[in-house]
Amino acid sequence: MTTVRIFFEKCGESAYISLLDLQRVFHRMLKMSSLPVYYTQGFNPHIYLSFTCPLSLGQESLCESCEVKTEQETIDPQAWIDALQPLMPRGIVITKVAPAVEKVGEIETAAYEITMPAGSAIALDAYNNAEHAEVTKKTKRGCKTLELKHYLDRIEYTIEGGTLRFTALLPCGSGEALNLNPSLLTDFLRTQGAAPVWQCRVVRTHLYNKAGKDFE
Repeated sequence: MTTVRIFFEKCGESAYISLLDLQRVFHRMLKMSSLPVYYTQGFNPHIYLSFTCPLSLGQESLCESCEVKTEQETIDPQAWIDALQPLMPRGIVITKVAPAVEKVGEIETAAYEITMPAGSAIALDAYNNAEHAEVTKKTKRGCKTLELKHYLDRIEYTIEGGTLRFTALLPCGSGEALNLNPSLLTDFLRTQGAAPVWQCRVVRTHLYNKAGKDFE
């Protein structure tokens, strides 16, 4: 049994496809593609499919991935891409298909490129000058207070053509490990005078493993 990882971009209007709908899309596309994917056993067989660190609604990504299984020992990556891409909705682009190298638990951080109107600089300056930046994260066990400054001490930004741009490297663990949604940061900045969420764009550009290398 081979675990196959499908890497894809999720940009533009596809950012508003929820995780549940995305699962339905991939289940349907995999069935239509006739690729030799593995089905679970039992009374209700279905395609084994697992998504890696799914995004919140409205966030875009250049480095999404999901896993399927196949009983084939080797795969033809280009054949998988050619079979899947024509079936995908607009905004989802298959960038790579390969046998999984690492387990999802190896992911430690994610890089996000965040853009907002230049007038939001006042909020970023306030963040940089503040000693604390506490936010409340909701979990299955209740609410937890986190100090953003522990994970992102300063925000270095640039302004060009009326647009402010910066990169944030945040924890992106799975299971019991901390996963810090970038919306916690943008929501905090909004309290300091940044633009509302509908004027901001959040794009995940990289997932990094514990060695600081791109997740594979």
